[in-house]
Amino acid sequence: MILYPNAKINLGLNVVEKRPDGYHNIETVFYPIGLCDVLEVEPSETCSDYSFSSSGIAIDGDPEDNLIVKAYHLLRSGYQFPAVDISLIKQIPFGAGLGGGSSDAAFMLKALNEMFELKATPNRLEKLAAKLGADCPVFIKNKAVFATGIGNVFAPIKLSLKGKFLVLVKPDIHVSTPEAYALVVPQKPEVSLADLIQLPVNEWKDTIKNDFEVSVFAKYPAIEKIKDKLYEMGAVYASMSGSGSSVYGIFDTEPERTDAFDGCFLAGGVLD
Repeated sequence: MILYPNAKINLGLNVVEKRPDGYHNIETVFYPIGLCDVLEVEPSETCSDYSFSSSGIAIDGDPEDNLIVKAYHLLRSGYQFPAVDISLIKQIPFGAGLGGGSSDAAFMLKALNEMFELKATPNRLEKLAAKLGADCPVFIKNKAVFATGIGNVFAPIKLSLKGKFLVLVKPDIHVSTPEAYALVVPQKPEVSLADLIQLPVNEWKDTIKNDFEVSVFAKYPAIEKIKDKLYEMGAVYASMSGSGSSVYGIFDTEPERTDAFDGCFLAGGVLD
């Protein structure tokens, strides 16, 4: 079975408060985009547990620490199914606020559930995914949602960017999630993002923000310059995604040139 775990962008991100457990309550809108990894999962004929291989963007560290492998172990702790061979082509960059690892893990849960007819419901898979990471559950149903809590409480939202053009830029800078949260100052917004997101996209520039930008831009001015450049190119809205270093611009039509980002990872296309 071959699957294509996709990335997401955050349309606005308010860090509302720090919780007693050390996590933060947020509000954001997750929106799936077309940038994908390639995940292949097949029943194994050679091993009794699992095998894992990867290509594309290099993945450092022990495979046991990979969220895909953790998803495999988590599901196997509650369900019986054969060993598998796992192969990943990594194309979504790390430390970018795009949820690539979380998406890989969620799609792994869905793949095993379908391959071996485990009959876990989407709600059950969301609960399992939440044990792997705050961003993982959103990739189970993989729809645009308004998210609260630590990013794992979802409410449906009427929003479509279909036909808009996305330009995604990730400089050679890694912003870790703990680093980003350590710098941000939580604050409850005067108007909920759930209301602001209903405004026309060309009004988002002055109303919808990502709370991480203030501290991240101060430490990494190159990231802010990318956002400024996207607006210069004609973006109707531009923002950093999540807590990572990638910045995206939403355009009414495909921009004439995107060659201003030498040395950066660049992706884009028409949004669904």
